Amino acid sequence: MRILVVEDDVNLNRQLADTLKEAGYVVDQAFDGEEGHFLGDTEPYDAIILDIGLPEMDGVTVLEKWRSAGRGVPVLILTARDRWSDKVAGIDAGADDYVTKPFHVEEVLARIRALIRRAAGHSSSEIICGPVRLDTKSSKATVNGTTLKLTSHEYRLLAYLMHHMGEVVSRTELVEHMYDQDFDRDSNTIEVFVGRLRKKMGVDLIETVRGLGYRIQAPKHAN
Repeated sequence: MRILVVEDDVNLNRQLADTLKEAGYVVDQAFDGEEGHFLGDTEPYDAIILDIGLPEMDGVTVLEKWRSAGRGVPVLILTARDRWSDKVAGIDAGADDYVTKPFHVEEVLARIRALIRRAAGHSSSEIICGPVRLDTKSSKATVNGTTLKLTSHEYRLLAYLMHHMGEVVSRTELVEHMYDQDFDRDSNTIEVFVGRLRKKMGVDLIETVRGLGYRIQAPKHAN
């Protein structure tokens, strides 16, 4: 899962980015509205954290431009405690949720998890497919109750496919959501990670759709 953090406070931006990375996300950072708007308009993200009070272009304007261009990515806005009008303006501009400064980063993490889950149609913090259970809160996966020892890339791959159960996901899409903008991307590595995942899980879960990509078929009882 790939997140964009748009925050002009360098220390807060770094704190959010570090926390998100520790939780298993890929993170891109922007420090003003123009840069944030460009990245959100040209790169695929699973969620965006957007400060309202930005230099160059304010957060509400950034969000309005994204929504006018048809960008439906979930957006969590950051607002000042004493600026209730910012919350209203942000929600009216198309924000999905907000957090008021100062805040605990754990709250931001929880809200981001919820936004990504809801965007993919999942209501619970656990996504289940047959014997495989993905706990988005702890960033862990189990098969028949046994915890899988996954690398960060293997977890990101499994998490993305499970969030999009029933959909055929191309190698290009997986690469775009597994690596940040500065990473030397190679779609051939996806096949390697899929092979490793299949071996570690020991269950026939990830289907190769020839010429198109990969799919985890959702069972009828999946949440």
